[in-house]
Amino acid sequence: MTSDSRNSPHVPQMITALINRLATALLPVGPTTTSCTWKVPGLSVGSTATTGSGVLNRAHAYKAATDKNHAAGHDTDADVTAGLFMYPVLMGADILMFNAHQVPVGRDQVQHIEMARDMAHSFNHRYGEHFVPPEAAIEDHVATLPGLDGRKMSKSYDNTIPLFASRAQLQKLIAGIVTDSRAPGEPKDTEGSALFQIYQAFASAEQTRSLRQAYADGISWADAKQTLFERIEHEIAPMRETYQSLMADPARIEAILKQGAAKARAIATPFMAELRQAVGLRNLAIQTRATDKVVKVALPVFKQYRESDGQFYFKLLDAKGQLLLQSTGFASPRDAAQSMTRLQKEGPAALQALASVLASQADPAAVSAALAQFAQAPE
Repeated sequence: MTSDSRNSPHVPQMITALINRLATALLPVGPTTTSCTWKVPGLSVGSTATTGSGVLNRAHAYKAATDKNHAAGHDTDADVTAGLFMYPVLMGADILMFNAHQVPVGRDQVQHIEMARDMAHSFNHRYGEHFVPPEAAIEDHVATLPGLDGRKMSKSYDNTIPLFASRAQLQKLIAGIVTDSRAPGEPKDTEGSALFQIYQAFASAEQTRSLRQAYADGISWADAKQTLFERIEHEIAPMRETYQSLMADPARIEAILKQGAAKARAIATPFMAELRQAVGLRNLAIQTRATDKVVKVALPVFKQYRESDGQFYFKLLDAKGQLLLQSTGFASPRDAAQSMTRLQKEGPAALQALASVLASQADPAAVSAALAQFAQAPE
């Protein structure tokens, strides 16, 4: 495939034809269907094929690993795994799959959100508007927490405060936070104070103002550290108790994860069908061919989105982009996705049952024909 053909509207049809030819050529000579599982890839195709290696080369984690190798005189990519290199793609796919508008992150993670935006724009440019380019949501006062030594808190620097450390360990770690040599009674600066910045992340605006005043009044470092310890302990103690309870009950964690997977799958499954349709990973049984030339078979498509009112909606468009079905608003994306899934699986038979959540629909015959056609799309 040449660079000129990548943005062609016929690329999805070309991909469908290539899959058909490849499978047709391999099935007679390759492993049998009983000894081998034959399948086509999913989201990894779109996410990796639309992300440039130059973007991944600039990822902070990858650069840190290669810089460390250079400093040690080792090969650039020594001990650098594909998992480390491709991690931004994995994170981006997780974000884009659920069309998150805003993603809360620390300032050091903004680059990953920007990469996800690049992936969304690149995919949308090639295959049409499907992904929402996400925005990073950052709380400025907790954007990057300092560690015990004043540098950025990082396991690499061994300067972290474990979230669920015991009460005694927490107090010991906070007592070790690096401060300056100003004595009790001397005014102290909040600017550049790791202790103050950590406190600010756990405190209300009023509590923050109170400690700021205490700094100006010359609070001792010992008292300031005790104030920080008490604030963190107040917030963390209930969480620590829950953490310890969960650690003692792995079956409960497994049940929660399975429930979450089912909830995510209800949203992701219909969206994946839409994406597969867009890139050309389509049901070969409903594609038509004339000799070796592909005849474009355009299919209807569901789109789920969120409006400014906070409600989740879906609509069904025909092959020309004309509106066939429009839903009412749903409080959760899962409810909207479940209704879409039912329409896809049951086809026209589901229209009457879902009438209460459908705001409008076009000609009934056109809607029924589109649903019957869409039901044949690959899962």
